[in-house]
Amino acid sequence: MVDFIIGQYVKRDSFVHKLDPRTKIIILVFFCISIFVVNNFWGYVFLFALIVLWTIFSKTNPILLLRGTKPVFVLILITVIFNLFLTQGRTVVKFLGLTITDKGIILSLFLVIRLLLLIFSTSLLTLSTSPIEITDALEELLKPLKKLKFPVHEISMMMSIALRFIPTIYEETDKIMKAQMSRGADFESGGFVKKAKSLLPLLIPLFISAFKRADELAIAMEARCYRGSEGRTKLKKLQYSTNDYISFLVAAILIALAVMVR
Repeated sequence: MVDFIIGQYVKRDSFVHKLDPRTKIIILVFFCISIFVVNNFWGYVFLFALIVLWTIFSKTNPILLLRGTKPVFVLILITVIFNLFLTQGRTVVKFLGLTITDKGIILSLFLVIRLLLLIFSTSLLTLSTSPIEITDALEELLKPLKKLKFPVHEISMMMSIALRFIPTIYEETDKIMKAQMSRGADFESGGFVKKAKSLLPLLIPLFISAFKRADELAIAMEARCYRGSEGRTKLKKLQYSTNDYISFLVAAILIALAVMVR
């Protein structure tokens, strides 16, 4: 839980932190699309090059990104196992009635790379962009939908709050687990089914805590006369700079190269 970094923001004086949040979100959207378009080794090399550049210019510790993959390690492992043994192709290894094919190995490898790229890119966005900046950027990007009576500001605020409270909920879960362990609860011994059952007592206090935090947040927002987008002004208006255009160009070149080599 300590290693869960999606939703966390680390304030630094870096090139990426100073970019317009709309720039980072647009690059992320096209980056995620390209992840599922690319289907060969060299394409992923170009995408990883973009991740490396983003990491360097945001002054993010690479160890922090690698630690962020630990909470989803089980998901990655299950994905690899299913695709490794259930994909048809030329047999490479066969044991205990299970067959590993050449296509299964390639598909499993590509899926792991795709999951890692998704985790790294989304983590870098939240680590280098504050929740308020994400809210403002989403509201600006979705502004055309206002003509269709779409509640752009409210939806953006909801997404930002949800993103902000992901690490908070994990911290609360960790506190509840430690409190129950100090009273004799066992979350470590036994098989997978027993461990899953031992987590059920966490749900009730966790839900109560989550609803309590939501109620406190709603009261705090009402106390500050929050009424949605009606009559709302911004202290800091978003504005593109030269660095944003340079970032667009570099990202576009790398993403285009990754797509072209497929």
